[in-house]
Amino acid sequence: MAAMRDEHDDGQAGVPGLSTVWLRVFLEVARHGSFTVAARVLGWTQSAVSRQISSLESALGGSPLFDRLPRGVRLTDAGRVLLPHAEAVTGSLHTAARELADLREASGGRLRFGAFATADAALVPQALAAFRARHSRVRVHREEGLSPELLDRLAVGRLDLAVVSTTGGARLDPYELHHLLDEPLYVAVPAGHPLTGTTGPVELARFADAEWVSGSRRPEGTLLDAALRAGFRPRIAHVVAEWTAKQGYVAAGLGVALVPALAAASVRTDVALLRVRDAGAPARAVYAAAARGRSLTPVARAFVAALRESAATLPA
Repeated sequence: MAAMRDEHDDGQAGVPGLSTVWLRVFLEVARHGSFTVAARVLGWTQSAVSRQISSLESALGGSPLFDRLPRGVRLTDAGRVLLPHAEAVTGSLHTAARELADLREASGGRLRFGAFATADAALVPQALAAFRARHSRVRVHREEGLSPELLDRLAVGRLDLAVVSTTGGARLDPYELHHLLDEPLYVAVPAGHPLTGTTGPVELARFADAEWVSGSRRPEGTLLDAALRAGFRPRIAHVVAEWTAKQGYVAAGLGVALVPALAAASVRTDVALLRVRDAGAPARAVYAAAARGRSLTPVARAFVAALRESAATLPA
């Protein structure tokens, strides 16, 4: 262990312990070519400036950094070597301080979030537009995926936030959840369907004998879980992944489909929507999920607020 400590100490021996105050004073003197002017700019006495430069010279091995002239000073060879490094160090510290301030104020930094596809129909675009109008300097990275996939990316730190739903059977309890909305379901039917004149919500069981258009051959883990809860197993006649294509099948009378409220505004005119009666609980809930135990940045908190504002404007 002693040998390891000695080796570590040897590796640090060539790194001088420098004060950033020394570097700031050095740069002011170099910039103005005068201890007197640098002292005036810094609001210090000339002797205080001289002491800071002497301390810096001692920390760097004793080589003088300035030649003292009858009027002012000029950089020595050692000073000219130090100058770009001092500028780089102080520049990096200024950048870090500015970025940290931006982070505290949600006026800069980055936001990495993901959302499931239906949320991208209206909820996310409206929220993102409002967020960017308020925080134009934030760098935004967006990903799309199924809720379980987004939660996996959140868990490993690839995302700051994930807009997810209870569809898909993903475990939500390991995450910090910010509720956005409870989303009802609709049954999409051809525009001339006999039930289009029905007032009020319909029982999903009325479609127990219908052929269904779905994104999966099995209803488990999809919106059609609602059919299983309603007491019947839907007969899936056509597996169609893309929502626009599903509407085409419905409009042609080839089956009916479940539509979440988030997608209701994008339904074509030859398709009608029938509200499904909630059987004691909403069909699904939508959340902004964050990793539990990892503090939300001000940027992420601002985006959650924008999501909630967007959710409040969506039609029921």
